[in-house]
Amino acid sequence: MAIKLYNTLTQKKEVFQPIEEGKVRMYVCGPTVYNYIHIGNARPAIVFDVVRRYLEYREYDVHYVSNFTDVDDKLIRAANELGDDVPNVAERFIAAYHEDTGALGVKKANEHPRVTENMQEIIDFIKALIEKNYAYESEGDVYFRTRQFEGYGKLSHQSIDELKLGSRIVVGEKKEDPLDFTLWKAAKEGEISWASPWGEGRPGWHIECSAMAKKYLGDTIDIHAGGKDLAFPHHENEVAQTEALTGQPFANYWLHNGYININNEKMSKSLGNFVLVHDLIKQHDPEAIRFFMLSVHYRNPINFDHELLASAKTGLESHQRYGRESRAPSFK
Repeated sequence: MAIKLYNTLTQKKEVFQPIEEGKVRMYVCGPTVYNYIHIGNARPAIVFDVVRRYLEYREYDVHYVSNFTDVDDKLIRAANELGDDVPNVAERFIAAYHEDTGALGVKKANEHPRVTENMQEIIDFIKALIEKNYAYESEGDVYFRTRQFEGYGKLSHQSIDELKLGSRIVVGEKKEDPLDFTLWKAAKEGEISWASPWGEGRPGWHIECSAMAKKYLGDTIDIHAGGKDLAFPHHENEVAQTEALTGQPFANYWLHNGYININNEKMSKSLGNFVLVHDLIKQHDPEAIRFFMLSVHYRNPINFDHELLASAKTGLESHQRYGRESRAPSFK
């Protein structure tokens, strides 16, 4: 029986054909580790764990990579607030991530690469983009020339003209074009930084996944996945910078899970409806949380509240009871 995947790039279901027979190269965007993960982070972890497990069940050898963003603006702010340094904060919340997702039944990736451990690969990637005229240095920052990449917008299905209407240059940016995005940020005083050909600094957000996917999985991968909120600009920018460098398709299949709402409202810190998995697994059976997350088609939005989660617990118990009575196998 053929496996079919809905591909965000083509906006249709397609029969899955791996690059290499019997093998799957899969990259799933991981969290920025400045705090405990919230249930929005948990959904892709659970959903794509199921995709991975199913592919393995179908006897594919799955090379599964999921990164940790262990340096960025949020981490620097968190470190300052906690009176600690960025590496210690990142280490603390990476350990918490494994603990929390492990409780939800999520298998560890084959690799969990970190930005700070792949700095040379990131710098080399940016240097190569500059050499190919897809990027430029401006007072210690490096930007990607978005208009230089002909296919920009193809993943999120937006035209360059539509994107231009909402773009602007903010104070402190030194871009040639408002649509250009950051590859390297010049360090501010007191910030963690690394030496580069453009001076002390650190990577922009988007470049890390391109560099690490290329390093661990190759120029073209089978599946790239993450939350729907990452399709633009994060994944769109990944496509542009990777394909500009390699001249090859970055990923053959793009999978995105839907949003999570809290009591029918979008989850947001400003609304005070931010639910951390670390707290939730103390209040509810983690297996019921996983069951709840999988009770709605992964591409659809899912509404969370504690009553719905309690109902999921009842549904799980019924499912388990039926499984015992039918002697059906149980998978964890």
